[in-house]
Amino acid sequence: MKNNKRPDPDVIHPISGYEKEIYVKPTIKRSNIIVGDFTYIADSEFESHVTHHYEWNEDKLIIGKFCQIAAGVEFIMNGANHQMNGVSTFPFYTLEGWDMEPPAQADLPLKGDTVIGNDVWIGQNAVILPGVYIGDGAIIGANSVVGSNVDPYTIMVGNPAKELRKRFNDELIDLLLKFRWWDRSIDEINALIPILTCSDLDKVRKELQSLL
Repeated sequence: MKNNKRPDPDVIHPISGYEKEIYVKPTIKRSNIIVGDFTYIADSEFESHVTHHYEWNEDKLIIGKFCQIAAGVEFIMNGANHQMNGVSTFPFYTLEGWDMEPPAQADLPLKGDTVIGNDVWIGQNAVILPGVYIGDGAIIGANSVVGSNVDPYTIMVGNPAKELRKRFNDELIDLLLKFRWWDRSIDEINALIPILTCSDLDKVRKELQSLL
């Protein structure tokens, strides 16, 4: 183990003496945010990056293991949406003095849970819109606005975010999704690091095939 320390998903600061990078899971206080082990953000806290997240909408933000979230990333939840099937989108019911009861949930454009897979890298200042699903191993470019689902191991860039390319061919993506390295023990993952960081993708493919 590096520096005689064992990786610990319950530690908030994984870099000694540096407070601008934290493991997210041990800091979560809201029950409607679920985060996997070893996912980190390049900031000293996380929950302020999740906006318009109100319990009455019953939507969840679910993030997998080993995700890498850069500074300035924002997860916009369903509470940001206004009623769109009337003449005005003005939210009278939220403001004092206006005679309007909250609209029925059926009249609001609620899009469900926002789900981020495992080993997803989200670049600086990216915005993730409500109800989006981002698959395992995807990369979201800096300043991108993601409003639609992202396939596993896909690079998305721009506003609105569009597919730039797949990271690997279909065979390797299939192997990675079956292998699910992020679900293995710390000792197994430590032993797998030479494979997980190898740039010889043909070698990686053969190694994964032999391990499945």
